[in-house]
Amino acid sequence: MTRDHSLPRHSRCPAAGLTLLEILITMLILSVALLGVAGLTTGVVRGNAFSRKVTTATTVAEQKMEEMKRIGYSALPMADAMVTEDYQTMTDYPFHKRRTSIKMMDPADAMKVITVAVFWDGDNHSVSLRSVLGE
Repeated sequence: MTRDHSLPRHSRCPAAGLTLLEILITMLILSVALLGVAGLTTGVVRGNAFSRKVTTATTVAEQKMEEMKRIGYSALPMADAMVTEDYQTMTDYPFHKRRTSIKMMDPADAMKVITVAVFWDGDNHSVSLRSVLGE
């Protein structure tokens, strides 16, 4: 009894290629993968834009806080005060609003609490810094 050791019929012809069904399934899988990557990319771009806005707002707040520290305790108002720089009033940051408040602690302590809050997107988002300045 002899066995046929030859290759199966479909394996003998290497030029047969892929079937239409295999190509369609491959295209479907590739399309789903690319849609996932596109959605991920959109999320990353939005996250980066928000991070940039938070960083800018933090910089605006830090600039004011440093200015208050440079002015010093005695040059700041002796009573509670609040100053608001509205949108479009800060030359370098027209899309931000900054509110600086100075609150006297117990006069015997000779300390003032400075709070700088920066808002953007119509006050929907904000960053706030707080520091205590002593005499």
